[in-house]
Parts: sequence; structure tokens; C-alpha cells
Amino acid sequence: MTTQAHKNESALLVFGCPEVPVQAAIGLYLAGRLGEGGYDVLSAGNPSVLVLLRVSDWKKRYIRRTIDLDRCIGEVAEGKRDAGLCVVFAHNDAGISYAASMRYLLPDSRLIVVVFGRNAEELAAQIEFPCEKVVEKAVHNPGKLKKGIDEVFGWRASTS
Repeated sequence: MTTQAHKNESALLVFGCPEVPVQAAIGLYLAGRLGEGGYDVLSAGNPSVLVLLRVSDWKKRYIRRTIDLDRCIGEVAEGKRDAGLCVVFAHNDAGISYAASMRYLLPDSRLIVVVFGRNAEELAAQIEFPCEKVVEKAVHNPGKLKKGIDEVFGWRASTS
């Protein structure tokens, strides 16, 4: 696995419902790290999660480009959009379904499923397709989830 991005490699972040607070924080962190690493990051989600991310990052330092999740899936299915890296955030069955769809639609992409929330282990056990997983019972505190993401990407642990 490579930890360095090729300049302008595309990354797709697929956000689920913003019900679990940790998703926004870890999503902003990941988008920022990937952007600094040379990825062209696109964040996909429902209107609620996209508004939450835009308000949290009002200067567009981390979440620079967004797209409605249904539109994104349609464009990927039609071959109009591709990504070398896809990260799906999952805290419920719908998130696992989105991850399965991305695996099917982007078979050659690196797929990472970030499973979090109170039932993280049970949800992760439902994944029966090839992918890398980061699994933590994180709900409010993103610390352990950040550590798992850093490990999967081969990033040195930082103090922030």
C-alpha cells in the first residue's frame, strides 16, 4: 500500500447521516490530510451533512468540493466520475450499504470503510466485501478513530 498520493489523485469521501457527532470532526481531519497529501478531495453526502460540513469549514480549507450523495452515485454508476481512493463513513446499515455500492461501482479503487458509533463492531461484522476497515465505538471523541485512520494511511501519529 502506498501512503503517498500521486499529484491530483482523486479521493471520494462518502458521509452518512450526521447523527453521530464524531463524523464531522474526523471527516474534516481526513479531508485536510488528504488535501495536503495531493489528493483532489470530493465530499459526498445528504444535504444535512453537507451543510454541517460547510458551516464547520466556512473558509473551505478542508471541505473544498461537495456533491449530493445520490447524484454522486449516479455519476459513478454512469462512468462520469471515478476515484482512486474512496472512504465511506458508516455508523448504521445504510452506511454499510453505501460502502458495498462503492466497492461494486469502483472495483479498482482503494476502499476504506470507517465504522463508528455505539454498534461499530456489529456493523463491521456485516462487511462481506473486500476493503480496509477502521472500527471504533467512537460517538463524541474522535481520538481513537483518528489514530486508526492515521495507521491505515501510514501517517505518523500527531499530537493534534
